[in-house]
Order: sequence, then C-alpha cells, then structure tokens
Amino acid sequence: MTKRERDRLVVIRQVFEGKLSQRLAAGQLRISERQVRRSVRRYGKEGDHGLVHRLRGRRSNRRLSEELKGRVLARVRESYRDFGPTLAAEFLLRRDRLEVSRETLRGWMSEAGIWQARRERVRHRQWRPRRECYGELVQMDTSIHDWFEGRGEKAVLIAMVDDATSRLEARFYREDGTRPNMDMIRRYLRRHGRPLAIYADKASHFKTTRKADIEEALAGRTAETQVERALRELGIRYIAANSPQAKGRVERLFKTLQDRLIKSMRLDGISSIAAANEYLDKEFISQWGKDFSVPAARSADAHRRLGGYDLRGILSAKTTRTVMSDYTVRHEGRLYQIDRSEISRGLRGAKLMVEEDLEGVLRMKWRGRYLKISQVAKVAWLEARTSGAGVGLRPPPAPEGKEKSRIPAPDHPWRNRTFLSCAKPDISTLR
Repeated sequence: MTKRERDRLVVIRQVFEGKLSQRLAAGQLRISERQVRRSVRRYGKEGDHGLVHRLRGRRSNRRLSEELKGRVLARVRESYRDFGPTLAAEFLLRRDRLEVSRETLRGWMSEAGIWQARRERVRHRQWRPRRECYGELVQMDTSIHDWFEGRGEKAVLIAMVDDATSRLEARFYREDGTRPNMDMIRRYLRRHGRPLAIYADKASHFKTTRKADIEEALAGRTAETQVERALRELGIRYIAANSPQAKGRVERLFKTLQDRLIKSMRLDGISSIAAANEYLDKEFISQWGKDFSVPAARSADAHRRLGGYDLRGILSAKTTRTVMSDYTVRHEGRLYQIDRSEISRGLRGAKLMVEEDLEGVLRMKWRGRYLKISQVAKVAWLEARTSGAGVGLRPPPAPEGKEKSRIPAPDHPWRNRTFLSCAKPDISTLR
C-alpha cells in the first residue's frame, strides 16, 4: 500500500468500528460520503486489501506496444545513442515518423541502459529578467569547438541572440577576429536593423588595452577597436561583459547548440563550413525559432532602420595615412599611387582615411570623397628605391632654354635690403 492508502485505511477502519461518522471521514479524506460508504463495504469484505487501487498491476489501455518499443530502441541504438530523451524524441518523429513522448522514451532508455540522468551542480547566480522589447539588447559571442567532430575543417561559430525573444542568428567562420565579427554584425543588421545595444565579452577585437592616440584624445574618446568604432558610428551601444556568467543567455545557447546542432549535422553528413552555413540558413535557425523563441513582453520593435548609413564604409578596417610628396600612400607594406585627376591643393602631406572593406577592397577617403588609386607594382617600387629616381608623380619639367636660375636678379628685392646697425647711437645728435 502507498502512504496515501495507509492514511485512508486508518480513517475507514474508524468508520467501520463506529468511532467516526461518515460525514467527518469524508471531510478528512476530502472525498464524498458515497465514496466513504463504498470504501467501508469493500473493507468489510476484503480487509486492508480492499482499499488498494483496482488498477494497480493492470496493463494501461494507452500503453504502447512492445513491437514499437523494440523499433524505437533499435533506432536509438543505431543513430541516437548519445542523444538525450527530448532530442531523440524530436528526431524520431521528424526523421523516422515514430511518435513517442519524451518521458516514455526516457523510461525506455533508462531501462535499456542507454540513458542515465545526470545531476547538475546548482550554483546561485543573481537572476536578470529579459529585456522587454525585441531589439533592445542582443548578446554576441564566439564558440570555439570541434563542430564537425573531426570530419572536416576547423570552424568557429559566431552567434547573436536577442535577449527578449531568444531569436537566433549564427554563422560558421574559419577563425575568430575583427573581420568575421563585422561580417556577422552586417548580416544581422541587413536582416533585422540596428539594435539598441550589443552585449559581448572583452575579446581583443571588441576591447583594446592600448592608450588613446592623439586623434581619439582630441575627440574626447577612449581607445577603440575597429568593431567598437563601427558600433559607435552605427549608433549601437557596446556593453562589455565582465564574466561569462554575465552573458548567460548566449553561454547557455552554445551549450544547447553543441548538443543539438552537432548531432543534426552528423546525421546529415555535414563536414564543411559552406554546407554548415547553408544548413543553418535553410533549416536549423527557422526550427530554432519554432522550438525555443518566446514572445517579448512588449510588442514594440526596438530595431532602427539602416537608412543613411554606409555599411560598407563603416564596417571596414580604417587607418589614417599621410600622402607623400609624390602623391603616394604606403599601407600594409604596399604602395598606392593617387590618380593625377584627383590632385588638388592641400592633398600633398595631408592625412587621409584608408578603408579596407570586408571583401578586401581598399579605398582611400579625403575630405568626404573617395580617391582614384592604383597599386604600384612591387618590382617597379624596389627598382625606383634602388636607383633613387622615385616612383610618384613629379612637377612638370621647365621649358628648354628657360631653366630657373638660383642667382637673384640685379633688381631683386633681396639686393636692396636695409640692415639695422647694432652700434651705440650718438645721443647728442638726437637732441
């Protein structure tokens, strides 16, 4: 007998012996008086065994067949052995058309020794509620993991998850750094718009430890990375997380992806970055939205439009360079010649902005306009440096017969200069 049935036995026995009325017994057991009378009659005929539930030990009418149980466990052993019951139940329904609840499957897998529940260590963290509006805060991070389980090239996953709704944007890259993170931000902006803030860690492509240069100091800004500068120009606030636990939503996201996404790609035989990104775009992210996204507390969309922002220019690696006297610019060990049609007053010796966009195209901007440039061949550059002839544009030569003389003409103002005398003046002549 269960504990509840033993408690009921004590009350029914008192009613049977006349020590307790049926009305009071019904109130104590929270059942009807009719049920009390039925229990008393059964107790009188069968004794203690009469109060045991009649369905105990009987086969349920909704019990699944042993044949289905065998098929499910065989399929789990074949393809889903390291899957948890929840994920295995989803894939059995989606791929094999075998419908079984996750709790039933959990019991079957535990009974067969395929699954064993794991107790996680509970740590106290201060809970932070979700933001109320979609686009109010986006968490961003990179996961360095063996995503293809040794089947193919190494890859990292950069993900952006909305704090209010858990909507996901993710993409695989060969490595982590400034260019991949800028590309991920560009993809998010084109699809959703500009969020109010991005919450990320203090990786070197987000936060720098160098001191502010003279231009940043004059502008009243601290030292910035290329990503931080781009976010500022886009009007997006960058919030630096002081610990992994601070951005717990994206950390928990990676824990789920390292289970579900890896196993999904394994079943589809995906082993390359291109195939993995195609799978993310066509299937996984949309399925994630159905299974894990939640409605925001408020229906307002906090994303802002991209109108008026040059994404190509903003999401570029920008550096300042000086124009040499021959109208050439050196950048990253290469020499670039400014086209003659672009030359105007003030360009020689000026500071211009060199922008290298995400596709690797180099552009140079001066006074709000982009200049026509061409790269000088390295062989010609080295030969010019060796001979001392120079490689850039030179002033036009003087006409024949009119060579400029370095000797001043007889009527040159320099010849008529008056020199001040340093001798002591005669005071008597001044009276």
